[in-house]
Amino acid sequence: MTSGDDMSIKELSKKYLNQSIEMRRHLHQYPEVSGQEIQTCAYIQETLTKAGIENKVMGDTGVLGIIHGKGPGKTVLLRADIDALPIQETANVDYKSKNDGVMHACGHDGHAGNLLGAALILNELKDTFDGTIKLMFQPSEEAYPSGAQKMIKEGILDNVDAAFGLHLIGSMPYGTTSYINGPMMASIDDFDITIIGKGAHAAHPQLGIDPIVIASDYISQLQNIVARKVKANEALVLSVTSIQSQTNAYNVIPQEVYLKGTVRNLNPQVRQEVPLLMEKLLKGLSLANDSTYQFNYNFDLPVLVNDKTTNQIAIKAMEEIVGKDNISEMNNPVMGGEDFAFVAEKVPTSYLYLGVKEEGKPEAIHHHPEFQFNDDILEIGSAILAQCALNYLNQ
Repeated sequence: MTSGDDMSIKELSKKYLNQSIEMRRHLHQYPEVSGQEIQTCAYIQETLTKAGIENKVMGDTGVLGIIHGKGPGKTVLLRADIDALPIQETANVDYKSKNDGVMHACGHDGHAGNLLGAALILNELKDTFDGTIKLMFQPSEEAYPSGAQKMIKEGILDNVDAAFGLHLIGSMPYGTTSYINGPMMASIDDFDITIIGKGAHAAHPQLGIDPIVIASDYISQLQNIVARKVKANEALVLSVTSIQSQTNAYNVIPQEVYLKGTVRNLNPQVRQEVPLLMEKLLKGLSLANDSTYQFNYNFDLPVLVNDKTTNQIAIKAMEEIVGKDNISEMNNPVMGGEDFAFVAEKVPTSYLYLGVKEEGKPEAIHHHPEFQFNDDILEIGSAILAQCALNYLNQ
């Protein structure tokens, strides 16, 4: 029988593909939302234990797996997120979600399958490399508090020299990969605002202070921050995503209006300036309209910044697995966020995209109730992660 020592990573990823798919489909059938990944955590632990891979719970519902090489050396971390979304699945698949109102609609089940496949490959090859590989099965990527922060606080990055992650992407052709040096994904912040006016009968608006009119002015003028208060070449998204009042009556001017929204950008300095500009504008409108306000701004996720040197190791790994023709450098960062950014703040990282769009089939739209992908892609994903780890330890 051929030993792992004699097999390439591509051969080993094919060998373990069925196990990776089995895990992915199990997680897809039994999804759990952020912070509630209890059964997901238990299943991952059981799977790693059966494979003889050391593991323990971290971050309440996350799992750390550890593979030791034949001797001392550097430590590299591979990461996958494991939480699902509060969405009712409508996809017609045999492994459809059995948990009402919850589904894996962003590929995190595939990410976990990729990491498991990489773990099985690297565990078979552990006598061929020096150093340590940490496997980070991370909860709560889709919500706050961040699962990455919890695991970091508990020490998952202790002695880690570099980290790699990979996200399945529905808009990229199947089996193609992409990367970017420097900022890759935006910071994400959120805000809650209460505008406090004076309630009145809608037939006598002069007797009240209409917070809806003030809120309308405020929402319109917020875009002046984007267009006129920061440099034109700065990427900044400022969106009000929810407007509510105390009443839904036709003839009542409410006392208060509540706004919620998100702010995303790629520049830490601009990130600090935006809430100051937002509150300054709100204060001015309040003075002009004899209203008051409450302003709450939360700094949630930092910018995800890739390390160029670590990226070079990942690029070489991708070349070995998918070939140069299937690798591209991203033209621009994206304004979505990722809590892998907290890892990137602590250690050099490379975060990669792997396409799942099959020719002739519609794009798999993330966070959509019919999100699906061909899970044969796990053969490529697990191989890339494993190759990144080996290339780093053997450099």
